[in-house]
Amino acid sequence: MRLQILAVGRLKDAVARGLCDDYATRIRRYQKLEIQEARESGKSDRDAVQSRRIEGEALLRLIPSGSRLYTLTRTGRAYSSEELATTLERWRADARDVALVIGGAHGVDEAVLSKSEGIISLSSMTLPHEIARLVLLEQLYRACTILRGEPYHKGRGS
Repeated sequence: MRLQILAVGRLKDAVARGLCDDYATRIRRYQKLEIQEARESGKSDRDAVQSRRIEGEALLRLIPSGSRLYTLTRTGRAYSSEELATTLERWRADARDVALVIGGAHGVDEAVLSKSEGIISLSSMTLPHEIARLVLLEQLYRACTILRGEPYHKGRGS
């Protein structure tokens, strides 16, 4: 099973890029992982619907055929770290690739949402895509360490 993160926009900030690269490297010790970026539409805020459509089309082209698709939005289902680990374990058992989508500044197009098997929330707050990517990568790494019984995760469900 391969995890694929499909995100709108590049990581322009060197610190964010470095942190994301670090977590991606850590995850790859446990799990196949690919990260692909779709170009931001470049449309102004007045063209939010058109931006979502353009970015959505680009994201849909990146989804490998046969992959399970999950989209991250603030209105999705919130998972605890332990629940995400259990979900990752289930995905592995299903042996199908999983694509996780992070939208751009204007959100995710309905065409992407309608193809998703599930909608995941990292927070009910709106997060910039760079921070959403960092949080997702950190939580995926945490899930991997939970499944291996390693000491990185200190939580006990609270």
